[in-house]
Amino acid sequence: MKKYHVAVLFGGCSPEYTVSLQSAYAVLENLDKERFVPVMVGISREGSWYCFRGAIQKIKEDLWCNGEDCVPAMLSLDRGSHRLLLTGEGKGGFLPVDIVFPVLHGQNGEDGTVQGLVELAGIPLAGCGALSSALCMDKDRAHRLVSAVGVRVPKGRTFLRGFNRQELFAFARDTGYPVYVKPVRAGSSFGVTKVEEEEGLMQAVSRAFSYDGEVIVEEAIDGFEVGCAVLGTGELVTGEVDEVELAGGFFDFTEKYTLKTSAIHVPARIDGKWAEEIKKIAKVIYRALGCSVFARVDMFLTPGGEVVFNEVNTIPGFTEHSRYPGMMRAAQISFPQLLTRILELALEGGTFA
Repeated sequence: MKKYHVAVLFGGCSPEYTVSLQSAYAVLENLDKERFVPVMVGISREGSWYCFRGAIQKIKEDLWCNGEDCVPAMLSLDRGSHRLLLTGEGKGGFLPVDIVFPVLHGQNGEDGTVQGLVELAGIPLAGCGALSSALCMDKDRAHRLVSAVGVRVPKGRTFLRGFNRQELFAFARDTGYPVYVKPVRAGSSFGVTKVEEEEGLMQAVSRAFSYDGEVIVEEAIDGFEVGCAVLGTGELVTGEVDEVELAGGFFDFTEKYTLKTSAIHVPARIDGKWAEEIKKIAKVIYRALGCSVFARVDMFLTPGGEVVFNEVNTIPGFTEHSRYPGMMRAAQISFPQLLTRILELALEGGTFA
């Protein structure tokens, strides 16, 4: 059986750099080495690309970026080569690359930038393509498209730098507090604030602007968050629906990665008919945003049983304890099996490019 060389990309110029390291470690630990040869490609916080040849534990501990284990590298953009070029002085050469698996989170990795590079190089991509990645990262435009296919989205309005303060306060008053203030393009709840009263609105907006040049203010949805893992490009498979239980506040960065006061229930503690409806709507959203190979669709379920779209994570957390693998595990797909299927989908021409 042919072994395929898989370039696993990790790190990156993003506030979610450390999350990427944990996900990449888990992917590398669980990859089927009988079928796939990992080519580890680390991207530093400053944006330098390296071929990493050390122990994967160093990735987990953020000790990977060093002169001993790393050689400067870059993907060849020659569509016929499918190579990682090693560019270090005295260490020139290349490694074959059959698939690129970006295990990157947030800006400069999950937003279509790296996906466009891989598509330009003509290498099979394990994940959503450039267009869908960019759309899903953009909360405003994703909501507009999903609304157009008949799925409810939170009432929201975007503001650019130099915005009219009176319009901001008027929108928040009309919507009713609390409201959520978010960067339009950021992940892992970076820069997101739940604003309970008018006095905190400007500070929340300033904080969101520190992550992006466009900010969205949204109504708070009465209900709780549910998620659905979707796998595939043609025929779609879903994991079991999960549920986020909060003790208070919202599912911010700390709660997402420590679960200090929150809990994830999979399967969700909801009636079976609602679970099936959520899976159905997740597929509609996935299709509307042009997703391929895999993604996690996050929604809210209101007390009245209405499903409201929140966002799509095109590269969700990939540790063994992350939500996406957990939902698939509940559907009898183990983590190693999931990784193999993702790479098979990439080889089958997973993206629409």
